[in-house]
Amino acid sequence: MRTKIFLRRNTREYSRLGKGRSKLKKWRRPKGRDNKMRLKEKGKPRTVEIGYKQDSKTRGKIDGKIPQQVQNIEEMKKLAKGSAVILGRMGAKKKLEMMKIVQEKDLKVVNFSFGLFDKKQKNKSIKEPSKNNKSMEKKK
Repeated sequence: MRTKIFLRRNTREYSRLGKGRSKLKKWRRPKGRDNKMRLKEKGKPRTVEIGYKQDSKTRGKIDGKIPQQVQNIEEMKKLAKGSAVILGRMGAKKKLEMMKIVQEKDLKVVNFSFGLFDKKQKNKSIKEPSKNNKSMEKKK
């Protein structure tokens, strides 16, 4: 079951509240005197209430698996096959090593896309020398 997403009032109208900027979309309880959401008027967005919680069998799971946070390669090697992973902070070298382990163990990394990361690493290694130096020589 998909969880209900609660957003503050006017998130669809103002950029500073999250229109087109998903990081700014968050819940704040309506407190104004004449606020239609607080008064629970028909046609207005729902507010957070008892009863929207997920059942205990699926709560906190991603695709039916409990995600485990990983900080280093040793922790990644200890995980069982097919489990969900949340990567901690690490550099590019460690992430390259993690890619191999993820493919071997068929792990699902929740907060990282190895495909995009791999493309960026290949683009960095193929970069051409900058053209700014040539333009500076012509001016002299």
